Amino acid sequence: MTAWIAVAAGSLGALLATLDISIVNSALPTIQGEIGATGTEGTWIATAFLVAEIVVIPLSAWLERLLGLRTLLLISVTAFTGFSILCGIATDLMTMIIGRTGQGLMGGLLIPTAMTIVAKRLPPPQQPIGMALFGMTVILGPVLGPLLGGWLTENLSWHYAFFVNVPVCGILLLLLLLGLPHERTNWVYLREADWLGIIGLILGLGGLTIVLEEGHREDWFESTLIIRLTFITVAGFVMLGIGQIRATKPVLKLRIVMSRQFGSVVIMALALGMVMYGSTFVIPQFLSLIADYNALETGQVIFLMGVPAFFVMPFVPFLMRFVDIRLAVGAGLALMAASCFVNTSLTVESAGEAFTTGQLLRGVGMIFVMLFLNQAAITSVSKEDAGDASGIFNAARNLGGSFALAALTSFQDQRMSLHSRRMEETLWANDPSVQEYIAGMSHTLGNMDAGLQSLAGTIQQQAFVMTYNDIFLTMAVATFVTLPFVFFLRPLPKGMSLTMH
Repeated sequence: MTAWIAVAAGSLGALLATLDISIVNSALPTIQGEIGATGTEGTWIATAFLVAEIVVIPLSAWLERLLGLRTLLLISVTAFTGFSILCGIATDLMTMIIGRTGQGLMGGLLIPTAMTIVAKRLPPPQQPIGMALFGMTVILGPVLGPLLGGWLTENLSWHYAFFVNVPVCGILLLLLLLGLPHERTNWVYLREADWLGIIGLILGLGGLTIVLEEGHREDWFESTLIIRLTFITVAGFVMLGIGQIRATKPVLKLRIVMSRQFGSVVIMALALGMVMYGSTFVIPQFLSLIADYNALETGQVIFLMGVPAFFVMPFVPFLMRFVDIRLAVGAGLALMAASCFVNTSLTVESAGEAFTTGQLLRGVGMIFVMLFLNQAAITSVSKEDAGDASGIFNAARNLGGSFALAALTSFQDQRMSLHSRRMEETLWANDPSVQEYIAGMSHTLGNMDAGLQSLAGTIQQQAFVMTYNDIFLTMAVATFVTLPFVFFLRPLPKGMSLTMH
C-alpha cells in the first residue's frame, strides 16, 4: 500500500512540475504589464523556469543518492511551495525571475524521481500501472496548463496561477511522508562528487538552453551574448566529458546512452518533446493571430490533446502486456506524424475546430510513445541506473522541445518572408484586379493609403497561414524520420503481468 502512495505522490509531483511549465504562458501578457516588464524581458519568466528545470533533471539521480529519495523530495516540495508564493506576490521582474528559477530547480527534481519511484518501489508486474499513472500526469501537465492559467487569469487573477500550487504541495507532502521510508544521507557522494562533471553539466545544459531560447531574439551569432554562451556551452560539455573519463563515480552515467536500446529511446524522446512542445507553441500563435482567440479559448483547444489520456490510459497496462513495444511506439510516432499532417491545410477561415482531429490524434500518439518509452527507459538499464536513465530520458524530452522552439521560430521568419515576397511578386501595379481591389478598399476605408495597408495586411495574413502549414508539415516529416529507431527496441520483459499485490 505504501508503495502505491509513493507512486501517487510521484505522479502528483510530476503533474505539478509539468503544469507550471505552461500555466504561466496564458497569463504572461498580464504579468508583464503588472510588473512593468517589456515583451523581451517577459520571456525570461518562462525561460528561467525551463533553463533551471533542464539543468537539474540530470542531477536528480546524484542528489537522490546523496540525500535519499524522501529527504530530497520533501526539500523540493517545500521549497517549490515557497518559490510559488514568491512568484505570486512578485511586483518586479527580478523577484519573478528568482521565483521562477527556484520553481524550475525544485520542480525539475519532481519529474525524473517519479519514474524512479515506479522503478524502485514497484515490482515488475506492477510497473506498467505505475508508469501509466506517471505518463498521464506528464501528458496532462503541459496541456492543462494553458487552460487552467487562462481560466484563472480571466476569472480571478494571474497571482492564482502560482497560489494554486500551495494546497497541492500540502497534499503532496503528506503523501511523501506516508509513502516513502526515510533513508540516511550518504555524504560519501558529496566527498567523492564529480565536481567537474556537475559544473560542466550546469554550464553545458544551461548555456545550450538559453542559446536555443534566446538565439532568435538576439539574431543568433550576430549577438555577443549568444557567442559567449556558446563558448560556455562547449566548455561545459567538455568538462562533463572529462568527468565521465576521470571520475570514479560520474555525476551522470552517460555511457548508458551508448546501448542500442536506450540510445534509441533518447532519440525518440527528442521527437516526442519536439511535437509536444512545438504544437503547444504554434497552435496558440495561430489562434491568436488568425482567429483572435483569447487565452481561455486557446487553452481549451490545447487541452483537447490531453482528452484521449482519460480514455486510453486505463487500458495501457494491458497493452504493455500484450502489444509488442516496437508496434506500440511505431504506431504512436505514426499517429503523431499524422496529427501534424492533418493540420497542413489551414486557411484564414480556420479556427479552433480545425485542430480538433489533429489534437486528438496527437494525444493518442503521445500516450503510446510516452508510456512505452518510459517503460523501455527503465527496463533497458539495471535497477541501479534507473535514476540516471530517468534523468537523461526526461532531459532529452525537454531538450527536444527547446530544439523545436528554436528551430521553428527561425523557420517561421524565413517562411513568412518567402511567402510574402512570392505573393508580392505576383501582384502587378497595373493588374486590373489589383487596382480594382485597392480602389474598392480605398472607397470603403476612406483613402488610398488605407486601401494599400489593407492589401499588405491580407498578404501578411495569407503568409502567416502558409507558414503554419509549412511548420506542421516539417514536424510531420521530422517525426516520421524517427520511425526506424523502433526496430532497435527490445520487447518488454515477459514477467510484466498485471496482478496487484
